[in-house]
Amino acid sequence: MAGETEKIENSDASENPTVNIEDIVYIGQNAPTEIVSDDVKGLDANRYATKKTVAQGMLDIALLTSNASQLKYVLQVGPKHEFYTLLVVLISISIVLQLLIGLLFVIIGGLDLNDHEDQPSALVLNDVIVIFIFVISVINIVISAFGIEYSNSPLVLERLKYINSEYLKKGNFTGV
Repeated sequence: MAGETEKIENSDASENPTVNIEDIVYIGQNAPTEIVSDDVKGLDANRYATKKTVAQGMLDIALLTSNASQLKYVLQVGPKHEFYTLLVVLISISIVLQLLIGLLFVIIGGLDLNDHEDQPSALVLNDVIVIFIFVISVINIVISAFGIEYSNSPLVLERLKYINSEYLKKGNFTGV
């Protein structure tokens, strides 16, 4: 089959040519990648990569916002929190890694995926980003496991204790 020329046989001499499907499949499999990818309409690797990078960036911003909120909560509660040091360290590492990933997104967004010289760099950067995202995910699972609550009740209780102690200091209590 490899030495055969590409031709359409006309078996019954009519206007409807017959085509051997196996020949078409064989020819398509041996076609160079550039020819096959050029024939695909609407497939632009740079556009896809840009959309993917923007989507990942938006998710990164959402996680960064969440981590900032968690850090604020832990810092407000202070060392009274059972896992204060651990949570501050983990949340800080998560935020630093997210900022680093944001920088890598900017770098990878500037690469031209159609340029063969940029492709190895893009692959390495993409792998590094995937590893960092995995590490951030694990860190945030650990953060969630150690009890960041979005309730201000510990702060409210501390504030009530403070108000109560100030009230009692002034002698404003009833001797019931």
